Amino acid sequence: MTGFHSGVAEILVTQDAAVAVVTMNRPEKLNSVTQEMSAALEAFAVWANESDDVRAIVLTGAGQRSFSTGSDIRTLDRYATPWEFRNRRDYCDALREIRKPVIAAINGYAMGGGLETALSCDIRIASENATFAAPEIKLGWIGGGGMTALLAGSIGASNTALMTMTGDPIDAQRALAWGLVSEILPSDRLLPRAVELARIIASRPPIAAETAKANLSAAFNLPLAQAVAYERDLQGITFATDDATEGRAAFAEKRSGVFHRR
Repeated sequence: MTGFHSGVAEILVTQDAAVAVVTMNRPEKLNSVTQEMSAALEAFAVWANESDDVRAIVLTGAGQRSFSTGSDIRTLDRYATPWEFRNRRDYCDALREIRKPVIAAINGYAMGGGLETALSCDIRIASENATFAAPEIKLGWIGGGGMTALLAGSIGASNTALMTMTGDPIDAQRALAWGLVSEILPSDRLLPRAVELARIIASRPPIAAETAKANLSAAFNLPLAQAVAYERDLQGITFATDDATEGRAAFAEKRSGVFHRR
């Protein structure tokens, strides 16, 4: 059961304990994202940040063919002008604003905005049949949801250039070798493994998990000295929480901690 209802059938959200599973549910269109789906993902991001009941999130696509191929190209002409298109609210922006850890379970194609969607998650695991591409150049434009910056942070400048300048796909094995994903699994093991990872993270003190996510973002955006200072500040903040007090007590008493996000 879940406390969130997307309002559109193409975004399904289920919740088991502290883990929410979000499924892009448009398999007949390779889980490409319409503007209505984008709005639902944005609403979910707001809800997830406000919910004390969700501590980790899994994002996946319906079926075994595709995680997502990004925005449905046929809907892009709804934007009246290029300026309106440039200033649109993007679902990848919303996903990156989620403070809880997010795991992408990449089943099949992750192309264009679908690759940006996966890159907007914190941990990426993939099925053996997963395929990754930044194909926008073949259509006359480039990615606009963070493609280049996020790819470069994951796979380096040369590999990013190869993907964004050719538009050609790479398979799961190459994605693993390049560091784009952390694990590859048989299709039937992908979602269970993603949920397993989410449950592990959800069992950790939630403020510390959210802070670890914020700290990772800072590590990529701050000079080294500032990043270390920021990390130390965050450590001091988390050390003073009730959850950290409980963690120390549980360690001393050789028991599992019970954490309340306080």
